[in-house]
Amino acid sequence: MTRDEKKVVIDGLTDKFRETPFFYITDASGFSVAQINAFRRTCFEKGVEYRVYKNTLIKKALENLDADYTKLVDGALKGFSGIIFSKENGNLPAKVLLDFRKKLGKKETRPVFKGAGIDSDVILGENNLEMLSNLKSKQELLGDLIGLLQSPARNLISALQSGQNNITGVLKTLAEKEA
Repeated sequence: MTRDEKKVVIDGLTDKFRETPFFYITDASGFSVAQINAFRRTCFEKGVEYRVYKNTLIKKALENLDADYTKLVDGALKGFSGIIFSKENGNLPAKVLLDFRKKLGKKETRPVFKGAGIDSDVILGENNLEMLSNLKSKQELLGDLIGLLQSPARNLISALQSGQNNITGVLKTLAEKEA
C-alpha cells in the first residue's frame, strides 16, 4: 500500500469515526473465512457494519479526531482488529457480538471484545461487554422519560374519573332511598 493509498484509507476511516458515534473494536483471529463471512452477514442483518483495518491506520484515524482515544489506542490496538460501526445504538454491537457467540455455542468467546468508543467515551475489556449490551438507546431513554412525565397526569385523570363514578353511585343510592 502506497503512502497516498494509506492517506485515503485514513481519511475515510476518520470520516467514518466522525459520522459514527458508536464503534467497537474486536479481535476475530482464529476464525475461518466462513466464520468471518457469517459474522459480517450477521452484522449486516442487524444494521451494523463490520470492517477490518490495520492497527496503525486505526490509530492514525483516531488521532485525527477531537476526542482523546489514547486509552483505546494503547489498550485495544494489538493483534487482529476489526471495527463494528453503529450509527444509532450504542448497545447494538454488543448484542450482535453476544448473539453471534451464542450461535457458535460451546461457550465461544470470539470475536473478542477489545474496546469501544461510545460518544467519545472509551470502554475497554471483555468484562464490560455484558454491561454494554444492557445500555439503553437514546430512543429508549426518551421513551422512559416521557412515560415518567406522563405518569402523574394519568394518575390524576384516572383518580378524577373514578371519583366521578363513585359520586354518581352515591347520588343514585341516596335518590333511591328517598323514593
